[in-house]
Amino acid sequence: MKNEETIKFSDWQKLDLRTAKILKVESVEGADKLYKLEIDLGKEYGKRTLVAGLKQSYKPEQLKNKICIVFTNLDPKKIKDVESHSMLLAAVNENEQKVCLLQPDKEIELGSKIK
Repeated sequence: MKNEETIKFSDWQKLDLRTAKILKVESVEGADKLYKLEIDLGKEYGKRTLVAGLKQSYKPEQLKNKICIVFTNLDPKKIKDVESHSMLLAAVNENEQKVCLLQPDKEIELGSKIK
């Protein structure tokens, strides 16, 4: 069993993880793995744009309207000329050939906090 570095519970509490719905999926020009996504985080948080390396695992129609978990308080980062304002959470196997988006197991309001 691999022993990862532990963090304090107070560090975990700094993460703002929320439910979101993927509204729009576009290819990022000049990038083999990247999509530009428009997501909806609900009434309180609204819509955001983010970049995700999901092209090799999902077709656009598989992502559109999917509910997922998003890391919302990550510093924005410019990726291939697109400003990314969040990060999707996914499970990834050891060689990163299999990627599965994390999502709630039943319906819940957009913007719901993950605790």
